[in-house]
Amino acid sequence: MPNIKSSKKDVLRTAIRNEKNRAAKSVLKTTLKKFDAALAEGNREQADSAYKAAVKTIDESVKKGILHKNTAARKKSSITLKLNKLA
Repeated sequence: MPNIKSSKKDVLRTAIRNEKNRAAKSVLKTTLKKFDAALAEGNREQADSAYKAAVKTIDESVKKGILHKNTAARKKSSITLKLNKLA
């Protein structure tokens, strides 16, 4: 444990950031799993809504700095291809 006051604050800030990032990653993974589940069912309407939610979550993750923009582009491309195969 640090002795300097600013270092103590840094430890707290890091812990808070860690929790926020972990929560955001969890939301991202959940939306992607929901999209995969909708695809597995073969329901086009559910897949479309899950696709929109997944793309929105991916874009938010980029904005928050959780995903790199190229990683996000790859994920969006991948789920788009999966959705188009369903059609």
